[in-house]
Amino acid sequence: MSPIDCLLLGLLFILSTTSMGGFAWAGRRVCAVTPQSRVSTHSESHVQPVYQPYLTTCQGQRICSTYRTIYRVAYRQVRRELPQAAAPCCPGWSRAHSRAFSCNRALCRAPCENGGSCIFPGRCSCPPGWTGRGCQTDVDECAGQSHGCHQLCINTAGSYRCTCQDGFSLTADDQTCQPSGPAPEPEAPSQAGPPSEMKEEMQALRSRVEALEEKLQLVLAPFHNLMPSAPEDVGADPVSRLSHSLQQLDRIDSLSEQISFLEERLETCKC
Repeated sequence: MSPIDCLLLGLLFILSTTSMGGFAWAGRRVCAVTPQSRVSTHSESHVQPVYQPYLTTCQGQRICSTYRTIYRVAYRQVRRELPQAAAPCCPGWSRAHSRAFSCNRALCRAPCENGGSCIFPGRCSCPPGWTGRGCQTDVDECAGQSHGCHQLCINTAGSYRCTCQDGFSLTADDQTCQPSGPAPEPEAPSQAGPPSEMKEEMQALRSRVEALEEKLQLVLAPFHNLMPSAPEDVGADPVSRLSHSLQQLDRIDSLSEQISFLEERLETCKC
């Protein structure tokens, strides 16, 4: 490469750097680089002349009035225009801070509501339970089947809650319902003995058995004592008297079986 080519390349590099205004690295979403200037104001010191009158003696012993110049340090405000490179962001984007190269902060014309954040120009990222361009619309979770409630679902602002029908209450998972009343406890076996009704029935049966035994004794007395007399309700025929006695024995056996059955029930009763 000849010296002339090197010189031309160097001039092109200087011109390109100067046209960028020293802003050599432009970040993302930077649309154009335009030279601009900013005004800088600062204080500086300077020497200020001060004219002070005084009296002196002129020629001929005359008093004259004249001025003398003194100098003092003073301060003044100076404004200067400093050239700087400005790389404006593309529409809908801005810088997170003044010294950032990239324009990574999105701008939404309408502010994001209900805790949403702007992730793209004009688009919000909404938290769970909200939807819409600006997160202004509530999501009805109870409209679908994904809420997981066992019985009833009630939609609220940005969320939902489960509830139960009458007679039920929520469990610890806040979704499942269970009966509100306590579970019935098994009754303890009574130690007080058989109820009074069964005792009365048993006593009545014993009384009937005793009465029948007494009556049987009266019926069989003629046979044992060889007496011809008989009860009025039995005929004088010995066969009739024997048949009547056997019937009485059957009744006694039946009553005895009933008494035995009641005694077994009393022994096994746990009420």
